Amino acid sequence: MIVIGLTGGIASGKSLVAQLLGQLGAVVLEADRIGHEVLRDPSVRRALTAHWGREILDAEGEIQRSVLAEKVFAPPPAGPRALAFLERWTHPRIAARLRDRLETLARQGDVPVVVLEAAVLYKAGWDALCDILVFVDADSDLRAARVQTRGWSLEQLRAREAAQPPLDWQRARAQFVLDNSGTHAQLAAQVLQLWHSLPLASRSTNFPERPFTNGSDDP
Repeated sequence: MIVIGLTGGIASGKSLVAQLLGQLGAVVLEADRIGHEVLRDPSVRRALTAHWGREILDAEGEIQRSVLAEKVFAPPPAGPRALAFLERWTHPRIAARLRDRLETLARQGDVPVVVLEAAVLYKAGWDALCDILVFVDADSDLRAARVQTRGWSLEQLRAREAAQPPLDWQRARAQFVLDNSGTHAQLAAQVLQLWHSLPLASRSTNFPERPFTNGSDDP
């Protein structure tokens, strides 16, 4: 079983690449989704509430990620201190769940490729769980336009990227770089080329002539 660590800049298209790899037969683990689970852990909820108060909870008593984001991506020094506190409580628990799921998949014996999608792959040290590192690249202006369609400001984009290792640093450590500045079809062709380069995948999977369900040429 090959574990691919998938990372890249915000709005570079990591989730799309993960989706395309999933269509080819990979099992996708989304660190962000597992992070949602960790925030529902009673011990984590108690610790964060004790630190920030009940203002971080919604009407059902669940942690509001949008409120956390306002705190951890606030300007220095408050923001970085808040982010460090949050990561001390969440990163080890996310890592434990990732290891458990990887071990379970490995025991199954029929999973050729697992994709670990994580924006904080390097910062959290989860690259140590991976055999191959893939960086999804995209033009900075294009990424800025994409986040604005999500309702984010450029300041929010910069604050979140400032909390991660520099993109050039991440790109240099990847064995594969996929460029998502073009069309969907162009990205899909790169993903298929990556898939064919994986020895376990190429031995264990019959590739369809048209492997991807989304035929759009939009990036």
